[in-house]
Amino acid sequence: MTEKFDYAKAVEELEAIAAKVEDPKTGVDDIDKYVKRSKELLEACRAYLRGARETIQ
Repeated sequence: MTEKFDYAKAVEELEAIAAKVEDPKTGVDDIDKYVKRSKELLEACRAYLRGARETIQ
């Protein structure tokens, strides 16, 4: 069963990741993990927005 995408939660997670990446205490290995997760979230957000745009056009 596929979980429904929640755009607001994705944006919240991206904001949290940005804060962690900006924290000087965050290790390089963790930053790499956060960058990869951010890429996944951004792709999902873009797909969601493209779908929304197609729906209203």
